Amino acid sequence: MRIIPAIDIIDGKCVRLTKGDYNTKKIYNENPLEVAKEFEAAGIEYLHVVDLDGAKASQIINYRVLEQIASKTNLKIDFGGGLKSDKDLEIAFNSGANQITGGSIAVKNAEIFESWISTYGSEKIILGADFYPDATGGKIATNGWQEESSLELIPFISDYQQIGIQYIICTDISKDGMLEGPSFDIYQQILSEVKNVKLIASGGISAFDELPKLAENGCEAVIIGKAIYENKISLKQLEQFILTK
Repeated sequence: MRIIPAIDIIDGKCVRLTKGDYNTKKIYNENPLEVAKEFEAAGIEYLHVVDLDGAKASQIINYRVLEQIASKTNLKIDFGGGLKSDKDLEIAFNSGANQITGGSIAVKNAEIFESWISTYGSEKIILGADFYPDATGGKIATNGWQEESSLELIPFISDYQQIGIQYIICTDISKDGMLEGPSFDIYQQILSEVKNVKLIASGGISAFDELPKLAENGCEAVIIGKAIYENKISLKQLEQFILTK
């Protein structure tokens, strides 16, 4: 299972939110490149970068930060937040993203999102399935998690898998930034109902011992944010996990 630390960006700074609420913003570092270099020094190869300003503005904003990290580290970066047009995608890839994540666009403009899959290939495009849990699994949320759609989580994933999506970042918004543990049951349900997807778990990671359990569940990767910044999981532990895989 791949370990993917997260860097969320507002005003060019490394921040974290709780449950996607911009009013809960906490700045952890003024220099995201510094943070990325620390991850790389710990043997980490992957990075999840979210342009929170972009998510609000519905267009890419913090591409200079992406460019800086991509040009000054060897990290493989997946980038998301506000990517709504072909131009946004072009800027993201030209700035050094290895993959991009589309969430709201996959709900609101399926046609353009599907065109990205056919243009760039399923290795390059990740489906962002951010959801609020309910009795049947969950409802997909959009626009920086400000809006809830009527789309059900598992059919949403399944429909996109049938047209070629391989990678899915699945975030339980109710757990994001809460440090209360991830949605093991929902990930298990997705993996049992939708075969051959590369599921990237996200939201709620709080302790190192959750990682082997997610790997056991069949998650292809895990995104870790606040647990690193709040020292609940150390870079040393992640380094050991990567080395013993």
